[in-house]
Amino acid sequence: MTDLSKGLVVVTGASAGLGRALSIEFASRGLRVAGFGRRAEELAETARLAGPGFVACPVDVSSAEEVSRSMDRLARDIAPVTILVNNAAVYPRRDFLDETPQSFMESVAINLGGFVNCSHAVLRQMVQTGHGRILNVSTFADLAPIPLSSAYAVSKGAARIFTKALRADIEDRFPDIVINDWMPGVLATEMGRADGIEPSTAARWGVTLALWNDASLRGTLWERDQEMLPHRSLKGRIKDRLLLKSRSPRRLA
Repeated sequence: MTDLSKGLVVVTGASAGLGRALSIEFASRGLRVAGFGRRAEELAETARLAGPGFVACPVDVSSAEEVSRSMDRLARDIAPVTILVNNAAVYPRRDFLDETPQSFMESVAINLGGFVNCSHAVLRQMVQTGHGRILNVSTFADLAPIPLSSAYAVSKGAARIFTKALRADIEDRFPDIVINDWMPGVLATEMGRADGIEPSTAARWGVTLALWNDASLRGTLWERDQEMLPHRSLKGRIKDRLLLKSRSPRRLA
């Protein structure tokens, strides 16, 4: 498949946390990186840490117009976007009774709308060449929501459904555009926990996965550094074993 490192990487939510760590890791491997974020000062700090291969792009991913203009400008001035990491998210930690419909939907506009806006903008470029890579940073928050997480759980769960729907729409026509979900785990960031995984460790997994441009990754789900295989019934597992079709989850080197 095509070497995507020759183009441009876009990382959303690059002003802090995992997005900053991903940007630094991509840049350390010699790739050109554009970091999207709403906080210009924090993006400037990411640029200082990542080095000259990083371009700071103050962008609100919830705005389709801002995203579209920025993606077009990057393709024109630097290179076509070949890798997109949809990472930007907010976790307001509010009880639903303390939310307003407006505040709830503001979270949805970033956590789900950002995925939609950025994916739509880069796919307009990727379908022209027939290749590309989209990695969506995901979570299991929708399966067992905890208190104070309604907007986050709903929007992130919908984002995983979006990955499946997007794959269904484009896979047959553009088999070399590879899209899948990655769950980095609980991180030691503002949105995570102090005892979580260091963002730099998770970033090494995420960048390795994003640069692994293989059709077999389409629609797969990864947690930390390991593939999560689809659930198989007992009957299905027995059939796989009899036909010698069973396999072990893949791991990132």
